[in-house]
Amino acid sequence: MIWREENERLNDEGGNGGGVCPGGSMTVRVYVYEMPAKFTYDLLWLFRNTCKETDNLTSNGSPVHRLIEQHSVDYWLWADLIAPESERLLRNVVRVRRQGEADLFYIPFFTTISFFLLERQQCKALYRVYVKNAIWLLPDMDSTGNWYKPGQVYLEKDIILPYVPNVDFCDAKCLLESKSKRTTLWFFCGRLKRNAGGKIRSKLVTLLSGIDGVILEEGSAGEAGKAAAQNGMCKPIFCLSPAGDTPSSARLFDAVVSGCIPVIVSDELEPPFEGIIDYRKMALFVSSSDALQQGWLLSHLGSIAPSQIEENQYYLAKYSKHFLYSSPAQPLGPEDLAWRMYKLELEMFLCPYADLRRVSNLGSSSFNL
Repeated sequence: MIWREENERLNDEGGNGGGVCPGGSMTVRVYVYEMPAKFTYDLLWLFRNTCKETDNLTSNGSPVHRLIEQHSVDYWLWADLIAPESERLLRNVVRVRRQGEADLFYIPFFTTISFFLLERQQCKALYRVYVKNAIWLLPDMDSTGNWYKPGQVYLEKDIILPYVPNVDFCDAKCLLESKSKRTTLWFFCGRLKRNAGGKIRSKLVTLLSGIDGVILEEGSAGEAGKAAAQNGMCKPIFCLSPAGDTPSSARLFDAVVSGCIPVIVSDELEPPFEGIIDYRKMALFVSSSDALQQGWLLSHLGSIAPSQIEENQYYLAKYSKHFLYSSPAQPLGPEDLAWRMYKLELEMFLCPYADLRRVSNLGSSSFNL
């Protein structure tokens, strides 16, 4: 299976795991397109100096600055690529200065921050000129059509990356210290009313409210909301991760870095790095139809053996580093895994005579989600 092969590579001291093509280069060579400063540096300064100091909310009540932060995956890859080579830790990707030397062009288009801080027509023009037909970095494939037009994004072309977590990382020492304190069965803190597939949240609230051992809280904006989520996720064994406005949700990645076993209720979810990470080892997947049966969820969670809970917690600690963005980008961090996914994309497009059986199923779910 794909994840077995890739995990062997990941566990091999964070090595490169081979070249783009058999016998070829050990690294992905990337040319960074020089966008006008108003779309990169100036935009980031505008965000830093204005947006974070306001309480601006989106139409559904989410704080704009937080929405930009959790969707900032494109920024983190760009920041790593433009850093001085002497400061970079990743060796499976290198920035080249000549277009003819590149395997890939990287266009720093900050989708969410552009949407909120640029004039709408300017944002649309930027999209049409630079990125309409590019490989997209996405936190969600959103097959519901809520965010993207049908056929605009798809697994065979685009790459899914994790949201940026909104809570602090609970490392191995933290997990050990919090183990005995996890006396609550189940916790969720977030927006309880969402659109599209996220409507299941309000249905679950109706089913589960008032039950002992279950805490469901409406999320709030700003530092107070972050503190509430941080404190709440340190106490339960399981954290509910239902669909949001799209099939994915930042709650999943908050749970992972908090050491709280995610209970994923999202039938359309396409997890990031699927084919590299075996999510079954650290999370539970529950179909919406099962979750909405009266009493089913609590009965199911109550039947899980302590040995399985311990195994899930072990793999949460082991895999959490794959979801932590940082500067400089770390080996086996999400930036590193993103370039490994790019390498698989390149193999499919540039190595027609290679044995690609190990990546031929990349667009389908190995875990029958």
